[in-house]
Amino acid sequence: MPTPDGRDAIRLDKWLWHARFFRSRGAAARAIAATRFRIDGRPTDKAHALIEPGMVLTFALGPHIRVVKVLASGTRRGPASEARTLYEDLGGTP
Repeated sequence: MPTPDGRDAIRLDKWLWHARFFRSRGAAARAIAATRFRIDGRPTDKAHALIEPGMVLTFALGPHIRVVKVLASGTRRGPASEARTLYEDLGGTP
């Protein structure tokens, strides 16, 4: 979904599902509501929050903290090799 300035934006829960961080959009939405997610350092608990390429997400996944930069919105939930092209891993806790 393009934003008014022409950039590609996608719902946070949908992107997390496309990028294969969660097995379903529902699981992604529940995790967003239950844990601390940050978009460019701003906390959110809204699954419908829009993200776009260039934004940095910080979130807990199991016992680890993930910090990833969004590289692309993605159009589908493809294989893992395709999902890895949607983000750059910036580190976090191992």
